[in-house]
Amino acid sequence: MAACRMATLRAAKQALRREVKGRVAALSDAEKRRQSQVVSQKLFSHPKYVSCDRIAVFLSMHDEVQTEEILKDVFKRGKSCFIPRYESNSNHMDMLELKSLQDIEMLPLTSWNIRQPNQDDDSREEALAAGGLDLILMPGLGFDQAGNRLGRGKGFYDTYLERCIRHPKGKPYTIALAYKEQLCQSIPVDDNDVLIDEVLYEKKE
Repeated sequence: MAACRMATLRAAKQALRREVKGRVAALSDAEKRRQSQVVSQKLFSHPKYVSCDRIAVFLSMHDEVQTEEILKDVFKRGKSCFIPRYESNSNHMDMLELKSLQDIEMLPLTSWNIRQPNQDDDSREEALAAGGLDLILMPGLGFDQAGNRLGRGKGFYDTYLERCIRHPKGKPYTIALAYKEQLCQSIPVDDNDVLIDEVLYEKKE
């Protein structure tokens, strides 16, 4: 019975992934830039962002809210910035310190066409090895108003948040950055899916 339920859930997630990917693919680059700008401005005045010292920011892929302006602002405000390093053969992810904006250019490109530190780069602080995180900006394919998130199916962020929960500092506040086309009525979830605290997107006034 449980196996049947899991198979149904997996199929529902896959169908929703295809639907959301289609909606985002239909957006022009100009519209993505415009919405990314709106979301970034919302973030810059958000109390959790203003007050945080240690923040994790994803380096955006083509179908995600663009985070370049956010990274610039993080360094301008003197916050400690951490970025993901994914292990492609597992669901393990670390958040490693990014030292400067220029530092990004030195990072190698992965097969996903995003930059991340090398697996053998041990010169960078891992966020949970020290002071933990105050805020994680979350990527994803789809989100609903209840805080459910549809990822890409690897479980990187859910697994990392479980590690955060066990850290002395506890779970950081989580804010998803989304195009309004990524908002869904409801997202099918299982017991391993960790709720996010908030979704920032361009609301229709």
